Amino acid sequence: MKRFRCPARHGYAVEVSPFLPDRLACATAQYYGIAGCGTLLVLEQREADILLLRSFDWNDGLFDVTWSESNEHVLVTGGGDGSLQIWDTANPNGPIQVLKEHTQEVYAVDWSQTRGENLVVSGSWDHTAKVWDVERCQSVCTLQGHEGVLYSTIWSPHIPSCLASASGDGTLRVWDVKTGLCRLAIPAHKAEILSCDWCKYDQNILVTGAVDCSLCVWDLRSVRQPLAQMLSHTYAIRRVKFSPFYKTVLASCSYDFTVRFWDYSRSPMLLDTLEHHSEFVCGLDFNLHIPNQVVDCSWDETIKIYTPPCLAALQELPS
Repeated sequence: MKRFRCPARHGYAVEVSPFLPDRLACATAQYYGIAGCGTLLVLEQREADILLLRSFDWNDGLFDVTWSESNEHVLVTGGGDGSLQIWDTANPNGPIQVLKEHTQEVYAVDWSQTRGENLVVSGSWDHTAKVWDVERCQSVCTLQGHEGVLYSTIWSPHIPSCLASASGDGTLRVWDVKTGLCRLAIPAHKAEILSCDWCKYDQNILVTGAVDCSLCVWDLRSVRQPLAQMLSHTYAIRRVKFSPFYKTVLASCSYDFTVRFWDYSRSPMLLDTLEHHSEFVCGLDFNLHIPNQVVDCSWDETIKIYTPPCLAALQELPS
């Protein structure tokens, strides 16, 4: 397990570059995000350790980060001051652009994977999601309908102009950006939903993770009840991610200090529980380039890169 320590910075989100297998970024905040500034860390993993390539400071906490899908040097972060910051790793002088329309914290940012769509979605505590044209540096639509704060906004990897949002109002919503309308609202949990993600192999499958300690897998063609429900975490689930390599495998991290791996097609569904942090685990990502490699970050001021044995073992099993 490779480890990077960022003193006095508490990790909120981490994402591996879509271009470079050893490049990753972490959004952090001082004082657990309650006060102080934020820092974007751009890191490179080497054979035995993790190297800091660049760090960018912002005057408020940074809560999420997403890499550009069209330029390997560009990233977007979401901040506690309601703004999105666009950074260029080749430009050490701070953000190249700041987008400010939200009236409260921006807790989620995601760059569309659809070719030709240079769009970013942001989710805010002001109860709205906004879609931004990054080249024109302006929002193209505001998505309204949630009755609570937005914690997670994720583009569909399959359907152009389609995204999902998860909120403190307990609903998972699917949006059509072309019309600005909510196509589906699922009362997914009787608690705040802190994270959602799309399956990489089926355009109808999503997962949610909530304050009720459960993960629910949803099939958009039949939403009366979840396709699967996973129970094992003992505190709120902060982030969920589907594996890019297995259709039914996913990971979750939690305020219970653990990272858990699941396969909802198997029984039992829980594959493994990792307890290598001493604080809330907030950020989690799979490496798209290196099968089964996982990156996470925690409020214990560390970022860790590892390959869970349970995922390596799946390669040896028939699918």
